Amino acid sequence: MALLQQRFLCFVLAHHFIAATACQEADYGWMIQHYCLKQFQLSMEGIGQRLWCDWDETVGTYGELTNCTALIAERLDCYWPNRLVDEFFVAVHKQYFRNCSPSGRALHDPPNSILCPFILLPILVTLLMTALVVWRSKRSEGIV
Repeated sequence: MALLQQRFLCFVLAHHFIAATACQEADYGWMIQHYCLKQFQLSMEGIGQRLWCDWDETVGTYGELTNCTALIAERLDCYWPNRLVDEFFVAVHKQYFRNCSPSGRALHDPPNSILCPFILLPILVTLLMTALVVWRSKRSEGIV
């Protein structure tokens, strides 16, 4: 019976210790929204929406956002990354990077000066080879 009382006492003390030092998720969520996200928004506005998909332009700002969430987690004794951070970054990506390609560059057609040779050259080679085969087959008919 004494062993059972000791386990119960350890459980109660451990619960209070964990509750006293556990991450305050509400505070953490509020702080990353009001400190980290606000700074990120200002930086992204400074970059301009046209360059949001250019990784070279946004990598510094994105790194600062990541570091901000990690530092606040450390100050509040929260694990990092955690569920709130995951949800936070999913929301950031939905707002700022939803139209970006996975490579980080906006996809678009190459200029016509590059595209036309890649289209015309195979067509011309095909026509030339067809003409060569027809010409060669007509020429060899007389030779036995």
